[in-house]
Amino acid sequence: MSSPKSLLIRRARIILPNGELMVGDVLTRDRQIVEVAPEIPQTTLVTEVDAEGLTLLPGVIDPQVHFREPGLEHKEDLFTASCACAKGGVTSFLEMPNTRPLTTTQQALDDKLERASHKSLVNYGFFIGATAENLPDLLLAKPTPGIKVFMGSMHGQLLIDGETTLEAIFAKGDRLIAVHAEDQARINQRRQEFANIHDPAVHSQIQDDRAALLATQLALKLSQKYQRRLHILHLSTALEADLLRQEKPSWVTAEVTPQHLLLNTSAYKEIGTLAQMNPPLRSPHDNEVLWQALRDGVIDFIATDHAPHTLEEKAQEYPNTPSGMPGVETSLALMLTAAMQGKCTVAQVVNWMSKAVAVAYGIPNKGAIAPGYDADLVLVDLNTYHPVRREELLTKCHWSPFEGWNLIGWAKTTIVGGEIVYDKGQVNTQVRGQALTFL
Repeated sequence: MSSPKSLLIRRARIILPNGELMVGDVLTRDRQIVEVAPEIPQTTLVTEVDAEGLTLLPGVIDPQVHFREPGLEHKEDLFTASCACAKGGVTSFLEMPNTRPLTTTQQALDDKLERASHKSLVNYGFFIGATAENLPDLLLAKPTPGIKVFMGSMHGQLLIDGETTLEAIFAKGDRLIAVHAEDQARINQRRQEFANIHDPAVHSQIQDDRAALLATQLALKLSQKYQRRLHILHLSTALEADLLRQEKPSWVTAEVTPQHLLLNTSAYKEIGTLAQMNPPLRSPHDNEVLWQALRDGVIDFIATDHAPHTLEEKAQEYPNTPSGMPGVETSLALMLTAAMQGKCTVAQVVNWMSKAVAVAYGIPNKGAIAPGYDADLVLVDLNTYHPVRREELLTKCHWSPFEGWNLIGWAKTTIVGGEIVYDKGQVNTQVRGQALTFL
């Protein structure tokens, strides 16, 4: 399906780049926004969208997902994941390297980009994964938002748990380094202490807040030593938030997931291993400290860490169960529901889920509704609540840790590059996103 000459969104409640609200129209042409005004005259060859009563936001950029292709497509693939993105208002994603084969070479990166060009309904980018042997690839592979380093919670080639190897990565080049910050030595020790316990709630004790703090401290130390751009993925603890509040250089950023803001260790009693993820869920106190750090700018933005596994895999006995949960379909509605509850503002959600991500990763022309920006947009309904229902999910794993939660702010229409990719419950599977660029 060829893209329309132009798209005219009428009578929307538009969140402007300064956070203010304006009721008006947005005109897009050739994948970009060309005009934002209280009223735009009718033009020829235009597709009109009546957005009266709906709120128009920049499309969500999800900067940490695991879409499982290649090699683990029984859990998810780029097509099903991008359908879920479209339903959730996510118009761009950055995907992680722990696929099979691992994304640790230019060849593997090129393969993912080629797959996505044929299969992804939304825009895409792929991290390069660090191993002990691929430093040349880390310096040269492109295009990529950065280098992913697993300091813990990983096995095989992607585990970088030695300070010497980690320092070699920080010492060379200037590309952003994104760390999964958990201390593997402490995790190994505590696995022995808690061996033969099959209650999944012990997961949060094995991979405790101290394990997270030790790794974040080390990453910060190396970042400061080499003045190296560092991003801390899925920050989960009050200890880490307090550390960053005291000691966060201007070139360091951090993210938090909706689940670390909204779920805590009480979830194990309710949903068992569906609550198991890395880093684990924490205490209600951690929830509150993370929220405050996000509002204060200590934490910069939101990511889902969408990491699906089948229900059959999750039904095994702990610790044989895999860690991870899906999230791209629910993240925007969860955060907008939190805004309606007074935890934050809609403008803050826009910053955390779009603008701040584009700035941090140097993604041009994304994250704002203004002329010259890409026409990646989402119309949401801030008037109607609707529950998370398993049977309505488009992710291949077909479950959510938030099943039954009554949320507001669901996407009604999602637009990628000026094309409607999702509208009133229907996905347009003919739309294709584009590879992201990184300045």
